[in-house]
Amino acid sequence: MVYLEVRQRTEETEESLSPCASRSSLSRGRLRWEEPCPIRTAFQRDRDRIVHCNAFRRLKHKTQVFIAPLGDHYVTRLTHTLEVSQIARTISRALNLNEDLTEAVALGHDLGHTPFGHVGEDVLNELSPDGFRHNEQSLRVVDLLEKDGHGLNLTWEVRDGILNHSKSDIDILGEGWTGVGTIEGQVVKMSDIVAYINHDVADALRAHVITENDLPDSAVRVLGHSSSLRINTLVCDIVNCSLATIENANLARPTVGMSPQVLQAANSLREFLFDKVYNPSLASKETERAGEIVRLVYSCFLKHEDKLPEEYSLREDSVQRKVVDHVAGMTDQYASRMAEMISD
Repeated sequence: MVYLEVRQRTEETEESLSPCASRSSLSRGRLRWEEPCPIRTAFQRDRDRIVHCNAFRRLKHKTQVFIAPLGDHYVTRLTHTLEVSQIARTISRALNLNEDLTEAVALGHDLGHTPFGHVGEDVLNELSPDGFRHNEQSLRVVDLLEKDGHGLNLTWEVRDGILNHSKSDIDILGEGWTGVGTIEGQVVKMSDIVAYINHDVADALRAHVITENDLPDSAVRVLGHSSSLRINTLVCDIVNCSLATIENANLARPTVGMSPQVLQAANSLREFLFDKVYNPSLASKETERAGEIVRLVYSCFLKHEDKLPEEYSLREDSVQRKVVDHVAGMTDQYASRMAEMISD
């Protein structure tokens, strides 16, 4: 009885959140009903399940942008995830939104990413009969692949945020910018961009792919001359621009946004990264080798379904689907080791 009061007290504190914030007690629920936790709210429980799952642990050995860098300070998929979570929580708290939901979506948004970053994603998209998108795979991980095929059974709000966080290559808030079902999910989607356009610049500078002088002047003048200044500018601008719509009770659907000047600068910096970092990196020897590894491992398991791990081999999916799930879940190191074994 005492424990039950703990969760109830937390749920009661959520009543003081912004009117447009999500409330855990009003969640649309899980795929399968289960007894509520006596201490944690539904969103807190989701966050904990994500942090303790295998796919989350593997993120530390998955590429963000630079494959097999020769330094200890390059961003990995895990450190990117943690940066997104920190930025999203800051914005969510400033806007008086549900921080627990924000954190859960942020920590789970990239669980389906492939080895070798977007190179692996592009290759699997090419090889798979059904195509491949990492946001859809992230949802598949939490719904189906974790816990020996039982999934994490997360709430609708977290699952929606994970599925709809992806932006492909369209401009920030540009045409084709897909919606998210909760305002917290919108915060994570925007925070994902804030994180990567800053840490990817830092990594590119560290790798001597670009110099400070290469950065677009228009973006630097508006956003700042350092990573910390740029993040602070973006976060403050998002909060200032979003407060007006969130506090306007007449709006049916409040949105998270940026001011025109900062939005233009952010898009300019993002375009610069595509032109000078992301697209050129696709022609590197490391990238070419990474693509060969993914193709080799995929081809091998496609021919030898009996070699798939038990958790995949027992499923009723097509062999192509099983192989995609297995390869997508690999770390860079494991995929490389598998390719060596196959070659030998």
